[in-house]
Amino acid sequence: MKILVAKDFGMCFGVRDAIAQAEKLAADQPLTILGELVHNPIVRERLQQQGVREGALENTISSSRRVMITAHGASDKRRAEWRAVGFEVADGTCPLVHHAHEQLKRLVTAGFFPVVIGKRGHVEVNGLIEDFPNGVVVGTREDVAQLPTQSRYGIIAQTTQPIEFVREIVTLIRQTYPSAEVRFVDTVCRPTKDRQLALLKLIEIAEAIVVVGGLTSNNTRQLVETCRAAGRTAFHIERPEELQPAWFVGMKTIGLTAGTSTLLETVEAVERRLQEISRSANNKLTTNQNPNQ
Repeated sequence: MKILVAKDFGMCFGVRDAIAQAEKLAADQPLTILGELVHNPIVRERLQQQGVREGALENTISSSRRVMITAHGASDKRRAEWRAVGFEVADGTCPLVHHAHEQLKRLVTAGFFPVVIGKRGHVEVNGLIEDFPNGVVVGTREDVAQLPTQSRYGIIAQTTQPIEFVREIVTLIRQTYPSAEVRFVDTVCRPTKDRQLALLKLIEIAEAIVVVGGLTSNNTRQLVETCRAAGRTAFHIERPEELQPAWFVGMKTIGLTAGTSTLLETVEAVERRLQEISRSANNKLTTNQNPNQ
């Protein structure tokens, strides 16, 4: 069984820097992260071992004086609430999420009705839209028809959305509201685009794809959905021990990729486990074919 690793995979610089920041802060004094720093259970366990606590962004109660915004960002409203009651607020927001916030503010300032293409209820999307109560989240094609009629729509996207889907929604908005001015700013991050593109190349040559990442990670789920939409089997796992040899019976080529919150050492451990499964299957095949055994 041949194992092919995607050209671009795994942890992005925004997640890497947020983890490093949290670990440095926690070494200095008690730290509470307001939510999941990143949507990955292995990262969360690592931080918990260093004494990092988790709180809720929506509830201004913490046992530590210092709190931290997750890599997914937060609205100005939420930041102000925490500072108003005396907490020291550290910011782990990915710079590319910061960029999305800034672009949406610029669109609203210029007189455009705010539209965010993304997963409704996701922490990043909540942070983007909360400062604009009249704004709308578009998560499906069907949502487009429910947009309030406006003369000008200003559109950005959750940073981890597939760019093809985002462009499709923007085109559909233009078609549905032909008299409106539609301004779209592409805020899908480069790491997400790179990982999606690398996955598409894997899909062309692999029989199945192993996708490593948190089950609640949006960008990881998008990788899984891309595989399945292309007719490829996708195995979404968080840890190497979840891999089952029975999944790969009869397969010759397996692809391997990971979401942007997945540690490199996790991907490497998964690759080693796949190699073990391959060697075991090969040994069994050799034994079965040897009449002297």
